[in-house]
Amino acid sequence: MAENDSQPSVEVDISEEVVEPEFDSFTGIITDGFIGAVGGLVGTAVMTAILLVGTTLGAFDLNSFAVLAQLTGVDVLLPSNPAAVGYLIFLGGGMVTWPLLFVSIGSYLPGENYAARGLPYGFVLWTGFVIAFYDGYVGLLLVVYLVITLLGHLAYGFALGAVFDYLSKRPTTLV
Repeated sequence: MAENDSQPSVEVDISEEVVEPEFDSFTGIITDGFIGAVGGLVGTAVMTAILLVGTTLGAFDLNSFAVLAQLTGVDVLLPSNPAAVGYLIFLGGGMVTWPLLFVSIGSYLPGENYAARGLPYGFVLWTGFVIAFYDGYVGLLLVVYLVITLLGHLAYGFALGAVFDYLSKRPTTLV
């Protein structure tokens, strides 16, 4: 074989297109709102289960939710069960207000992912809840009330963050 017999060379372009999220996309904003609502629903469901354990132990009274209905004046909608109306307000806050705040400050909280960042976030939420829903517990019931509500809020923050971690990997989200 002669040295000037050369193999034909083929150039292959293997460039990959990187898709950047559109921060002004209406669908991205709606998707992120949906992710927040789902995360809040999951977190509130987990916290509710833990609060129900506290109720069976006598360290949490579900009628405490009636105060939310009375404060907002919405208890007139269902006067026979203001605790249920208060719980719906509580659920709405857990699905809208707190997830919006979480996503706006989540990157500043300590932790490597949103699930870990949800723990200090849940702790901060607990500090207000534990005072607002205190119903005169003393002694051992006070300790159980503090522990149950703290565990509930840590679980809320973790679950909220875990849903953000799981669903935010979708290509159309802004989170």
